[in-house]
Amino acid sequence: MHERAQVSGARSWWAVAVFTVALMFNYLDRQILTLLVTPIKADLGVSDTQISLLVGFAFVVFYVLAGIPIARLVDRGPRKWIVGFGIALWSLMTAACGLAQNFTQLVMARMAVGIGESCNAPATYSMTSDLFPRDKLAQPISVIGIGTVAGSGVALLVGGWLIGWLTEIGPQTFPLLGTLRPWQMTFLIVGLPGVLWALVLVATVPEPPRREAPGAKTPSFLDVIAFLWGLRATYVPMFIANGVKAMLSFGITVWSPAFFEREFGYAPGEPGPTLGIISLIVSPIGLVLGGWLATRMARKGIKDANMRIVFLVTIPLIPIAVVYPLLPKAWMAFTFVGLALFLGSLGSGPANAAIQSVTPGRMRGTTTAIYIAIYNVLGYGLGPLVVALFSDNIYGPQQLGLAMATSFIILGPLGLLFAWLALKPYHHAVEAAEARGE
Repeated sequence: MHERAQVSGARSWWAVAVFTVALMFNYLDRQILTLLVTPIKADLGVSDTQISLLVGFAFVVFYVLAGIPIARLVDRGPRKWIVGFGIALWSLMTAACGLAQNFTQLVMARMAVGIGESCNAPATYSMTSDLFPRDKLAQPISVIGIGTVAGSGVALLVGGWLIGWLTEIGPQTFPLLGTLRPWQMTFLIVGLPGVLWALVLVATVPEPPRREAPGAKTPSFLDVIAFLWGLRATYVPMFIANGVKAMLSFGITVWSPAFFEREFGYAPGEPGPTLGIISLIVSPIGLVLGGWLATRMARKGIKDANMRIVFLVTIPLIPIAVVYPLLPKAWMAFTFVGLALFLGSLGSGPANAAIQSVTPGRMRGTTTAIYIAIYNVLGYGLGPLVVALFSDNIYGPQQLGLAMATSFIILGPLGLLFAWLALKPYHHAVEAAEARGE
């Protein structure tokens, strides 16, 4: 077995902390749009389906197109510079959303956000996998996952307050920029701080030596595809299970603010602080607990610990997600949102660790990019779109809760099936990775 890269524990965990904050900015910039659905619809005259495309596919298409070539660079070159560039780009392009004067310009800015964010996951997870041994990997990856919920929570909490304040003061005129509406100013304010964090990452995070033998060559893209295809019984159900589960999660996350506004009469942005507080409380607990459980199970010799956690938490998640948008009282719905977020976060870290644990070092960037592409196309692209199609074409915009429940009752069992199909092949893939000495 090749000796693990010698980076001190303190520096390794500092890198995890920096990656976590970077991911927070990632999801803050991505999720703030969900609070701006109502004013954007009013100002630009767009439908729920167009909003879902703006939230999802406008972002995802370029995320996917840029993801593979960027991942090839991750498998070959200095990864922290790739992450730093990505953070700066997506932050600037989020600010650019605030300068959009029409739907087309907003779509173009969202596409550029997707390009920047495609740099993050492959490089971050590749570096983390070289900083920690396999049996402890679920824990740091789960901690990094806190950035996801922190970003979403801050978007809801601070974003909701910010939107309310900016709405009170109304449109403002700025030199060179002209008159900006409250939703446009929101994009500018949340986008620009990420540029500073890109500088922090590049200046302070170590670039860990790769785990494989010195002089090892980076496999070609076709070699990676051949490897994944040879283990398709492992990778295909893992990718699909996590992607379908993401459809359910993003369906909840993207449409919850609009659901509370339409169902219970909240003002635009008003549900954000409550949803944000719930997310910031329950999701980090779920992430840390999920990583701890997976690590504990792995130490007991349970080879499929990561995917087993994903499978087990999906079972109670399904009925909770279906019931949540059908509840008659706002406090009940907020409670069930918290339960759904907690259960979803339990499996998030182990799901990502499962991919990294069975993938050779110089294939991790490309494999992660392929996985994230599938995850985002299914989760962030189709998840909100399925709900919107039910809303626009079957139930009507004022019956958003029924649209959400219908999509969740279809997606939940499908995700559970693929998680179950992944268990046995994943067990064998872990044994094979251990035999390779990785």
